[in-house]
Amino acid sequence: MGRGRQKAKHTKVARELKYFSPNTDLTALEKEIGHIVPTPRATGIDAEPEYEDKWADLYGDESEAEEEPEGQK
Repeated sequence: MGRGRQKAKHTKVARELKYFSPNTDLTALEKEIGHIVPTPRATGIDAEPEYEDKWADLYGDESEAEEEPEGQK
């Protein structure tokens, strides 16, 4: 029966940890981790790499496939 005070203390500590949210310095965290994302302006490259379809040479253009034969209308 003497566990009530101990449980109450643990509940109080758990609640403090759950709801305590200190201000996080994200720039300091990035420096600590060592992860620096290059900006597109600084590197001179596009933000997204150009899409290259490796299967494009196997199929014709879509516009060619959609055209109806001249005899059928």
